[in-house]
Amino acid sequence: MSTAQQHLDEFLQKYSPEMEKLGRSAIAHLRKRLPGAICMVYDNYNALAVGFGPEAKASTLPISIALYPRWAVLFFMFGATLPDPDGLLDGKGARIRSVRLTGGMTTLKSDGVDSLITAAVLQSGWKLSPKAKGELVIQSISAKQRSRRP
Repeated sequence: MSTAQQHLDEFLQKYSPEMEKLGRSAIAHLRKRLPGAICMVYDNYNALAVGFGPEAKASTLPISIALYPRWAVLFFMFGATLPDPDGLLDGKGARIRSVRLTGGMTTLKSDGVDSLITAAVLQSGWKLSPKAKGELVIQSISAKQRSRRP
């Protein structure tokens, strides 16, 4: 029987070596940055998405990362109402905003993005728990998928 981590590893292996490395690094960084998070994995048609939140419900995942064949994007579910003094957030929708990780881990670890993560956690009322183990949940796997390589 496969574990959730084994499934996630298989999903990441579909990508180019560069995107696989970025995906693994980004997920590990966010798991460490968001201790106790429930990590919900969606292997969708267009992308591999991993959402981070306090509960195993999509509506409670304020932060997620999506890997596409050529880039990765950090999404903020309620980003439209987040303070963004550095102008990092993209999007014009009613709720969701994103940051494309053009600089890879450098972008993800930047002070500006870290401030957005902090604001998203506070805005959602999520109380991070450094002692909580967190959980990795494979939520869905799309039978039909686009190629994960450019």
